[in-house]
Amino acid sequence: MASGTMVSRLLGFARTALLAMAIGSVTSVADIFEKANVIPTIIYMLLAGGVFNVVLIPQLIKASKAKDRGAAYTSKLISLTVVVMGVLTLLLTLGARPLITALTNNWSEPMIVLGTAFAYWSLPQIFFYGLYAVLGQVLNANGRFAAFMWAPAINNIIQLLVIGAFILTFGAYTSGDPMQDWSYLKTVWLAGGATLGIVMQSLVLFWPLKKSGLKLTLDFGWRGMGLRHVGKLAIWTLAAMVIGNLSSLLYSKIVSGATAARAQLPAEQAASVAGEYALNTSQLITVLPHSLFALTVATVLFNDFARAFTEKRVSDVGQLLNRGMRSTAIPIVFCTIVFIVLAGPLGRLFAGSSENAAQAAGALGQLLLLTSLGLPFKSLQFFMLRVFYAEEDTRTPMLIQTATAALGLLLAFSAAALVDPMHIAAAIAFIYGLTNVLGCIGTHYLVKRRYGSYGVTSVIDTYVRVGWMATIAGAVGSLVLWMLGGFSFGFAYSSLINAIISIVLVAGTMGVVYIGLLHKTKVPELQGFLGPILRRIPGFKS
Repeated sequence: MASGTMVSRLLGFARTALLAMAIGSVTSVADIFEKANVIPTIIYMLLAGGVFNVVLIPQLIKASKAKDRGAAYTSKLISLTVVVMGVLTLLLTLGARPLITALTNNWSEPMIVLGTAFAYWSLPQIFFYGLYAVLGQVLNANGRFAAFMWAPAINNIIQLLVIGAFILTFGAYTSGDPMQDWSYLKTVWLAGGATLGIVMQSLVLFWPLKKSGLKLTLDFGWRGMGLRHVGKLAIWTLAAMVIGNLSSLLYSKIVSGATAARAQLPAEQAASVAGEYALNTSQLITVLPHSLFALTVATVLFNDFARAFTEKRVSDVGQLLNRGMRSTAIPIVFCTIVFIVLAGPLGRLFAGSSENAAQAAGALGQLLLLTSLGLPFKSLQFFMLRVFYAEEDTRTPMLIQTATAALGLLLAFSAAALVDPMHIAAAIAFIYGLTNVLGCIGTHYLVKRRYGSYGVTSVIDTYVRVGWMATIAGAVGSLVLWMLGGFSFGFAYSSLINAIISIVLVAGTMGVVYIGLLHKTKVPELQGFLGPILRRIPGFKS
């Protein structure tokens, strides 16, 4: 699972970097395409994502104990997904222009028109996201985790080919406003290619599903499959998803004001104004450790949580939660410090190849630093929320989501009123990190009140000890980066290759110092983290 996630994310980074070369990273077209291409993901999560990801797993596990291993239930579920997601996708695609208009701030008519054209080609992704999710959860419920994690790699490979061909055909972005010579062919090429990747990401899951031995057919007889019970659970989950993703849409609407403000500036000044593409890119980078480590471990533990509740072993839940939280401390804390130290050079990777790439890298780096501050708390809260979902309590996570979203939006709208639109992306990035911290603290108290102590003192102790080691490694890395001109727009920013060299040297130095300190101080979690990796090496004996 971890290797699949790693490959997929690295390919995703390559795709993002290549897209910046094609259309820029702080340009109107970049933000407009980002808006249209992200809307399907948010709307899918708003309408159905929570149901697929957290409500259906316990139902699928229960169904898998039947004589047919849950084939009848799974057939009905897949058939229901095809019908519901198909209808929703059609209706939303027909409403592309109203969606773009509602989710933007001060955009000109040409911007709205281009956004609508992108959306027509992007919104069909909603159907295939739903198909991908339900097939993936069926595989997870049957103990086949890898395929679900590897499928996005297919999507990213397709998009790399599409964007690479786009650059070869139309050339890379160099300067100015790419909207001036934009064409419908370019729109179809980029947005259609993005949708093609999502289509293949979902369809490839049919192969491992077939190999699982489940005899599946289309079955529209949905009576008796427990939809009323699932519906009761889904009400709260859907409420949480609606609140969380509506807040994401409102955040994106606020940030879109930067796109309109940038259009009024000279090219050199405009390159320093981060917009929606830059903000989402910073999140894409910082979410990697969470996806690679916390999400991977939590996906496996979620089944363990669900089985513990099903088998009335509630006392085991605290121990499982504690183990999961501590097991991810070493990589999550280290990656947080790496992002802080290397924010600028990492931003340079995704700043494109234009003549103002250094300024764009600075804008991206600022967002990357701010979004990384809440990373450990995001992962810790993720583990805790999975306990509620495993017990089929979807109401409590909804209340947590509501409180967090309300606070975040209050801060965001306050920032929109007080902060210059050219700096609004940085303000939203800071709010993301702050709400992660506050949400984690609030969730901890609710978990402790419901399930008793889960050894939070040992979790804090682990993160503090590991944090000191990571901070020392970060200080050493900062010294290396300073010698490479990382704090003066020198060598580390002068080209994409130099940025990669700087990142490798600094991160490598930090890694050696970090592991050395952990080993020297005999941090017990080190063996738990490195053991599974080292055992993959031929000839290694644990």
